[in-house]
Amino acid sequence: MNLSEQAVRESAFCPNEYGRLKKVLVVSPLNMRITEVINETQKHYLKENIDIDKAIKQHDQFVRILEEHGVRVSHLEPLEELNEQVFTRDIGFCIGNEFFVSSMNAELRKGEVKVLMEWLEANALPHIHLAGHSIEGGDVLVDGKDVWVGISGRTNRLAIQNLKKLLPDHTVHALPLRSDILHLDCVFTILSEEAAIVYPPAFSKKDLQKIKARYNVIEVDDREQFQMGPNVLAIGDHKIISLTGNRGLNEKIRGKGFTVIETDFSEIIKSGGSFRCCTLPVIREQDKGTSLTALKR
Repeated sequence: MNLSEQAVRESAFCPNEYGRLKKVLVVSPLNMRITEVINETQKHYLKENIDIDKAIKQHDQFVRILEEHGVRVSHLEPLEELNEQVFTRDIGFCIGNEFFVSSMNAELRKGEVKVLMEWLEANALPHIHLAGHSIEGGDVLVDGKDVWVGISGRTNRLAIQNLKKLLPDHTVHALPLRSDILHLDCVFTILSEEAAIVYPPAFSKKDLQKIKARYNVIEVDDREQFQMGPNVLAIGDHKIISLTGNRGLNEKIRGKGFTVIETDFSEIIKSGGSFRCCTLPVIREQDKGTSLTALKR
């Protein structure tokens, strides 16, 4: 690798969803609150709303876990008017060496993109702004040359067509989601080269078969999906950060040969997002994931 290639790789490089996480962007839940209901989870907790002090403590613990595992955590500035800003995953995504800035569909979240763009420019990180057609990072999963993109209320078909043109060397798989599902990562998360968590009712039979043909699937039920069970975060070395309360799911993940790091994120989940939603990876190491032998243990 020559020096110019190394510089690009150190700026942004995410080959998949499960390689060792080295650098990530987060935002404190300092201004988190439910105002305009955008998903079923928020609707359930609208009256109760968010305990900010508790949310901050849970988020701080999550950040400590990341740092203890060698992740460099950069913090974007939390702005008072951006109450969903904690969910940094949605404002951008990295595919290989390309860093893409999202085009947010919800008006209340468009200001988050400006904060990200200012950080990217301040850090001289090359990027492509996907302005024009709505696409959000929560709908984008990357696994080598395969890119899985949810068609949702936040990501439309025209945006996916545009992404295909920008990624001629990749195969972009479009997955229409059930209308009440906010993002793809609420119902589908890739754990390794061979394993994934899936909430089957979110997909058509054809698309579910397509996913199962590619991955050894761990299925979640309605309760686990409501608690954002699929929205775990793989940090490399077969380690998965998951919600303490999802005990059954965590045992299933361990049964596939992974180490599960449990932590409480219940206050942040009230707004309909969890560990993957709260991280925007900038650098991951190449990682082949879990071996088939481990998956069968």
